[in-house]
Amino acid sequence: MIANGARLARFGAAHHGLCAVLTKQELLSYTFCSYTPVVDQRCSMPGSHNPQHNHLLAALSPVEQDRLYPHLRLVPMPLGKVLYESGDLLRHVYFPTDSIVSLLYVLADGASAEISVVGNEGLIGIALFMGGESTPSRAIVQSAGHAYQLIGQQLKEEFHRNGELQILLLRYTQALITQMAQTAVCNRHHSVDQQLCRWLLLSLDRLSSNQLTMTQELIANMLGVRREGVTEAAGKLDKLGVIRYTRGQITVLDRPRLEQLCCECYAVVKRESDRLLPRQAVQSDDFDADVNEPVSIASNLLPAR
Repeated sequence: MIANGARLARFGAAHHGLCAVLTKQELLSYTFCSYTPVVDQRCSMPGSHNPQHNHLLAALSPVEQDRLYPHLRLVPMPLGKVLYESGDLLRHVYFPTDSIVSLLYVLADGASAEISVVGNEGLIGIALFMGGESTPSRAIVQSAGHAYQLIGQQLKEEFHRNGELQILLLRYTQALITQMAQTAVCNRHHSVDQQLCRWLLLSLDRLSSNQLTMTQELIANMLGVRREGVTEAAGKLDKLGVIRYTRGQITVLDRPRLEQLCCECYAVVKRESDRLLPRQAVQSDDFDADVNEPVSIASNLLPAR
């Protein structure tokens, strides 16, 4: 039996379509628990948004989900939105579901370069639980969508319980550091063509389709190169039939070929991420048949005893 409102919130998030057609009394009977306002909050979320579409949130144990899910707030992430600037004191963390956020370093002359991308595999705001509270980078939305926002203090309190969430976030931080380090190597030693391939593949891994909405100017700012270089590199991929680029819309037509043209940097980042992190969010068909509760995969991340 589901024992509290937080678990009902998770049920509502995963079964929002059912919530929309059932009356309140029917929903109470179906879930065997008392009604709480959290159900209305989860059932009223637009579209098919679900906290479990973020891999970290999906990997939490049921107990941790009970504590955190009621405090999550779905927020829109429009293209170009700045979540924080260099030196800002962080107040919230963001768990993207279908959006992508770039972490950039901006120089005094206005030039910038991307150091990492974050999508549904991670979160924005690691400085909060690492103790720094701020960071010299800028976080900007590169692909529009949504994310779940959580007050930083609530995440820190859960982190300092020294449970599964702490292990999961530390592993994620290691994967993010790997991406940052490999990006620095790639920017220094590989061609713009290879950098563009790496960037496209990392972005595709965080989206549910093979299309990206992105101008060449924005890509140039992300890679820290001249726009002409991106234009030339994109043109080569287009002629090879690997991508189709029209009016700021990039469609990847041949991903295997794109991976062949890429340098080793993408494979290094992906291999480390796959080793350290849950590969995908728990889907609704993985719910336990008796209580409709998601099966946690966080236990797979615990160190061997």
